[in-house]
Amino acid sequence: MLEPDEWEFWATWMRAQQLLAQELDRGLQRDCAISKAEFSVLMTLYRAQGDDMRVSDLVDALDWEKSRVSHQLTRMENRGLVTQTESGASGRRTRVGLTTEGRTVAQSAILVHGANIRRHFLDPLTPDQAATIRAWSEQLVGRLEPRHDT
Repeated sequence: MLEPDEWEFWATWMRAQQLLAQELDRGLQRDCAISKAEFSVLMTLYRAQGDDMRVSDLVDALDWEKSRVSHQLTRMENRGLVTQTESGASGRRTRVGLTTEGRTVAQSAILVHGANIRRHFLDPLTPDQAATIRAWSEQLVGRLEPRHDT
């Protein structure tokens, strides 16, 4: 059972995460005219090897439901940020890549979002605070992230 001060600490930590995420999301909307979901797709495609990737690999990389990815890609294709192409005999759109506009938006968003992360998260931390948060985060990820042993 948690003590009252532990509940308070937990509530403060959750509120801090919520406020930071909201501010970063507002920055993407305001400064780049994209949503957090669009940013996630753009960054995944931007970092992909080659000019495009299989939609199924994008689903795995984002850890989203296939239907969510499909709807998101349709919206982004309508905005001219991505292009979906058919591959294989089925004629299904199974590959997705960035358009020139999508690449430009991704590059701009990297700079803008990075500056917002720096301003709202990194700059206020002392080096000791940053090291502590990094170590704790790595430990937590190591404990909780699902392992895909082969």
